[in-house]
Amino acid sequence: MISFNNEKTFGFISKENVSAYEAAVKDAQEMLEKGTGKGSDFLGWLHLPSSITPAELADLKATAQTLRENCEVVIVAGIGGSYLGARAVIEALSNSFAWLEDNKKNPVIIYAGNNISEDYLFELTEYLKGKKFGVINISKSGTTTETALAFRLLKKQCEEQRGKEMARKVIVAITDAQKGAARITADKEGYKSYVIPDSVGGRYSVLTPVGLLPIAVAGFDIEQLIAGAVEMEKACGADVPFAQNPAAIYAATRNELHKAGKKIEILVNFCPKLHYVSEWWKQLYGESEGKENKGIYPASVDFTTDLHSMGQWIQEGERIIFETVVSVDKVNHKLEVPSDADNLDGLNYLAGKRVDEVNKMAELGTQLAHVEGGVPNMRVVMPKLDEHSIGSLFYFFERACGISGYLLGVNPFNQPGVEAYKKNMFALLNKPGYEAESKAIQAKL
Repeated sequence: MISFNNEKTFGFISKENVSAYEAAVKDAQEMLEKGTGKGSDFLGWLHLPSSITPAELADLKATAQTLRENCEVVIVAGIGGSYLGARAVIEALSNSFAWLEDNKKNPVIIYAGNNISEDYLFELTEYLKGKKFGVINISKSGTTTETALAFRLLKKQCEEQRGKEMARKVIVAITDAQKGAARITADKEGYKSYVIPDSVGGRYSVLTPVGLLPIAVAGFDIEQLIAGAVEMEKACGADVPFAQNPAAIYAATRNELHKAGKKIEILVNFCPKLHYVSEWWKQLYGESEGKENKGIYPASVDFTTDLHSMGQWIQEGERIIFETVVSVDKVNHKLEVPSDADNLDGLNYLAGKRVDEVNKMAELGTQLAHVEGGVPNMRVVMPKLDEHSIGSLFYFFERACGISGYLLGVNPFNQPGVEAYKKNMFALLNKPGYEAESKAIQAKL
């Protein structure tokens, strides 16, 4: 199971002040469990891990196997929570160079529907020419512009290249149970489909078919992913005392740091495979807490890479930041630093050491330097990079986010601000029904 440590924050805030959150955290946990807080219609994620049945997982694995057997490439079409969770797991667990291999064991997973770049979509459609590909279309409504546009292109190309009958076999819809364009299309075309539960918002949906199906298609163990989440669901439950509850302590600590003037939280990793875990985390916390002119700003860096770019600012810039480091205890491979007779690079003092030992010392050295430079540090440790640990990590962050949002006094489960750009975009594109807005925005321009 993952572990959490906040000891390196106590030079900046007091342990007593963090402990003083116990009553408020208890209230937040009660609001989550009883559904008495803001956004209570979106609490389906809370006990999702422990409620998933073996039959549901078996069905997802069977669909994944159909796609694996019939596709060289599978495109995951979705935006925000509809693809970030799946991508985080797949990128974390995949061989960094497997996509370059000629004899691939698993389909290549590609992501679309998360931007409106003509060059990206053109290059994607060119790449897919002559390839056996399938599509997992993830959209509750089926009308989200980015995803709907990409799916329109992909559906047409899939039918033209593979024929309508095969397209029905290799296009899967994950959408609303009854309504929306994607549901209507899935029913009309006869696609295999899965439901995005009404009670689960996109950024909390990684442990629904939204995340589980793409992860299974990529060849990873969704049963272990769920097992890790179930373990953390128990460890972070409302019945677990505050002092032993990692999600509760994390939520309390970050809120106390915020109160002390730390406005930005930087999620740090020392493993490049975790880059998209950070992207998923940024959406989870940014969309959950950034409202009513409140919220800690979520940022991320990949170390040691970004120590050579953002490191200077973090070390000596304005002291409004704190860091949460996600650390991997045991790596999956072994590689030692070789000895060199000429030693021109001066690295012979490392000869015989494992590369991970060098990386771990970089991690420890960075933490010490940043704390001394005025940056509080928290640390989340994953035993290893595998499905169980990532499932555990995801649920830890989700539970803490629900608690933290309530401590902050906002609704952690809505996102009203996301609609602002859409209204302007629809008006500028003269979408039917937006005539008045179009007139108003043209007057502004």
